[in-house]
Amino acid sequence: MRLSRPHRPALAAAGALIAGLLAAVPITAVASASEPDWKACLEGSDDRQAVFDRAAETSGVPAEVLLAVSYMESRWDAHGEAPSTSGGYGPMHLTDLPALAEHTEAHPDPLGKGDGSQQERTPHQREEAIRLGEVETLRTANDITGIPVADLREDAVANICGGAAVLADYQEAAGGAETLADWSAAVGRYSGAADEATALQFARQVFATLSAGESRTTNDGHRVTLAAKPVAVSKEAIGRLELADSSTGSTAAEPECPTTLGCESLPAPYAQTGDTIGDYGNHDLANRPDEGSIDYIIIHDTETSYNGTVRLVQDPTYLGWHYTLRSVDGHVAHHIPGKNIGWHAGNWYVNSHSIGLEHEGYAANGAWYTEAMYQTSASLVGYLAAKYDVPLDRAHIIGHDQIQGVAPANVAGMHWDPGPYWDWSHYFDLLRSPIKPDRHSRSQIWTVNQDFDTNTGNVMTGCTAAGVPCPSDRGTNFVNVYSAPSTAAPLLPDTVVGGSARVSNWGPRLAAGQKVVVNDRTRSDWWGIWFGGKQGWIQNPDDVLLPSDGKVVTPKAGVAAKIYGTAYPTKASDYPEGVTPRTIAPLQYTIPAGQKYVLADADVPTDYYKANNFNCATVGGVPDCIVISGDTTYYQIWFNHRIAYVMADDVTVTDG
Repeated sequence: MRLSRPHRPALAAAGALIAGLLAAVPITAVASASEPDWKACLEGSDDRQAVFDRAAETSGVPAEVLLAVSYMESRWDAHGEAPSTSGGYGPMHLTDLPALAEHTEAHPDPLGKGDGSQQERTPHQREEAIRLGEVETLRTANDITGIPVADLREDAVANICGGAAVLADYQEAAGGAETLADWSAAVGRYSGAADEATALQFARQVFATLSAGESRTTNDGHRVTLAAKPVAVSKEAIGRLELADSSTGSTAAEPECPTTLGCESLPAPYAQTGDTIGDYGNHDLANRPDEGSIDYIIIHDTETSYNGTVRLVQDPTYLGWHYTLRSVDGHVAHHIPGKNIGWHAGNWYVNSHSIGLEHEGYAANGAWYTEAMYQTSASLVGYLAAKYDVPLDRAHIIGHDQIQGVAPANVAGMHWDPGPYWDWSHYFDLLRSPIKPDRHSRSQIWTVNQDFDTNTGNVMTGCTAAGVPCPSDRGTNFVNVYSAPSTAAPLLPDTVVGGSARVSNWGPRLAAGQKVVVNDRTRSDWWGIWFGGKQGWIQNPDDVLLPSDGKVVTPKAGVAAKIYGTAYPTKASDYPEGVTPRTIAPLQYTIPAGQKYVLADADVPTDYYKANNFNCATVGGVPDCIVISGDTTYYQIWFNHRIAYVMADDVTVTDG
C-alpha cells in the first residue's frame, strides 16, 4: 500500500492532462510480497555508492541499472535546490512540473546568452511543457514512497530512493523483468521521451554505459563506480511502451542525422517577412559543400528551455540554426539542411562556413549539461564531421565564445556560450578524438587539458546575480591567465573586454584544447605565455599543459601583424560588377614583434558568400547566392580565448 500525501487539485489536473495527451502506460504500484521500506532506504551512510546499493536493495531495481540511468541524467552529481532546464532535481533528475511552471528562465533576448534578466513562463508555455512530455517523476516518487517533495528535490539520498521507486513502478507497469535487458522498458520510459525512437536512443545510451562501466568523483566529492556488465538494450521491451509522438513539425524532410538518434525534423521557415526582396528569414539558401566549404561545427547553448528554443527557430523573423538538442534525454530536432546557412554565430564569414548546434542549458549554470545530451551531441557531431570533412579538433569544433566579431565594433558584444562549465575534455573523449600530448620532445607549443571535475579553484562571479561568487564546487573547463606569476596579480586584461572575473568574461581564460606558445619556464609552477598580444602567466602545477606538435606564426620584420575576424577577399577586383566589396576591418589587436602564436589552420578559404535576396533572385543583373573568392592568403591562429585570422603576408611560419 502506498503512503498517501495531501490531495492537490491542480496537480491532479496536470496529471490527467499528461495521461490524456501522452497516452502513457498507467503507473501501478510495484507488486511484491511486502511493501518496500522507504524509511530504511533513507537511513544509513550518505556515501553515494552506498546509497545506490541501498536504493537498489529496497526497490528491486538492479543497482547497475540505477547507476547507469543516474549517470546519463546527472553523471551522479547533486545540485541541491537548482533545477535543470527541464525542471529536474538531484542525481536521478526527478522532474517536478509545478516547480517548472513557477520557475523563471533567463533568456535576455532570448538566446542572448545570459545577462540575468528574467521572463516568467506563460500559462501557454506551461501547458505546452506538459503536452511535450515533461513528465513529473518527482511527484510520482512522492506518491510511491511518501518521502516529502522538498527532500526529493534537495536531498541526494532521498532523490536516489525516489528515482529507484519510479523505475521499479515503470517496470512493473511494463510487465515486470526477468532479465537485465527487460529493464529497457523502464529506462526508456524514465527518459520522459514521448516517442519510441528517443526512448530507444536513451535506453541504448544507458545500456552502453552499463556495458562499458564508468567511474568518477561527483561535484560534491563522492567516488562512484559502475562496474562493466555487458548487456544489449531490448527493442522489444521499448516497443511495449505506449508513447505519443510529440513531434511539432513536418516530417516530410528526412533529418540529417545518424539513424540511431531518431532525430525529429522540425524545419526552420525560409519565408519573406516584409514587402521588399531583402526582407526574409531565418537562414540563407546555399549549396554547401559543393559551393563553399563547411569548416566549423559551433557548440551553442540555448539560455532557455528546449520548447522555447524550437518555438524561436520556427519564427521566420528570428534567427535560424541547424539543430537543437534537449537536455533531459538528448533528443535532437533538425531545422536547416547542412547545405544551407544558418544565422547563429554573429559572424557572417563563420556562419557561411559552419553548422550550428544549440544545446538546452544555461552558460552560467552548466552543471546541468546532461550526459545524455553530451553523448547524443558527440554522435551527431561525429556524423557531421565525417560527412563534411571537418577536423575533430578544438580549432574546428568550437564554442560560440571562440568566435571573433567581424569588425571592431562587434568584438565586445559577441556571445560567451557554452561557457566555462561545458566539459570540452569529456566531449572530445566522446568524439573519440581525445585531447592528449602529441609530442614528447621539447616543444614551445602546449595544449590546455586540465581535469574538469577537480578544476574548481577558478574564482568567478555573476552565476546567480551580479557580483555574487559562483559556486565553488563546480568543475570548469579553463585556466586563468594572470598579468604576473602570482594568483594575487590581476587577471590579464583583454584589450577589449578587460580582465574581470565575471562568469561571462572570456577575456583572461585559456580553455581545454586551446593551444599557446610558452615563452618562460624558469619558475616551477608558473609558465609565461603569449596571449592576446600580451605577456601572460598561467599556473601549471599538475601538468595541465600538454606538449604539442605544430607550427607557429610570428610577425615579419617591421610588421605588427593585424588580427581579423573574417577571411574575406581584399581586392575590389575580386568582386563581380555590381557587388560592393566587403570592408576588411582589422580588430583592436595586433601581434607585437617577437611574439609567436600557434597556427590552427593554414588552409583557410578566402571568400564571401553573397546572399541578399529572397530565393536568390538576380536583381539588376547581379546574381545572388554566390561564393566570391579571392587570392589573399589567410591563416587561422590561436590568439586569445578565440580563433582569429592573420594575413600570410604579415607573418612568418616556422616549426614549433
